[in-house]
Amino acid sequence: MKSMKAIYSLLFIIIISSSPDSRGQNLIGYKIRDIQKYMKENQKSMVYQNLTFNNTFRYLKYVNREQTQTLFFFLSADSVCRSVRLVCDKTLRSQKVAELNSKYRPVGENIWEEERDGKKYNIELKDEEWTFNISINIKPVK
Repeated sequence: MKSMKAIYSLLFIIIISSSPDSRGQNLIGYKIRDIQKYMKENQKSMVYQNLTFNNTFRYLKYVNREQTQTLFFFLSADSVCRSVRLVCDKTLRSQKVAELNSKYRPVGENIWEEERDGKKYNIELKDEEWTFNISINIKPVK
């Protein structure tokens, strides 16, 4: 009886963790309100900083409480997410690589791929030594 309970619990965890909304911050295609709702419910460690509209970019910005991660959701003119960028402190690099390896399929050096709703997305990690940050960009594959 206990083993059946354990199996059902494990299946539940697998199903929940494979759903698109729990896999990370790939919120491409989401509108501003949907992003804000998702972040409030699923990323409680990230604090909403601001919504910026200027001549070059439109984006939502979130920062974690330790200020070691900054998350940007870049928006189209009609306020739909078109790309995501996470800038992290260099000390988090190995943790982020492990996270990327567990969530996405590696397709090259520091490049992963995700398929969601029939669309493919590239996730790219860039070491930016001059800023002591790493950047993770999620963009649709064209």
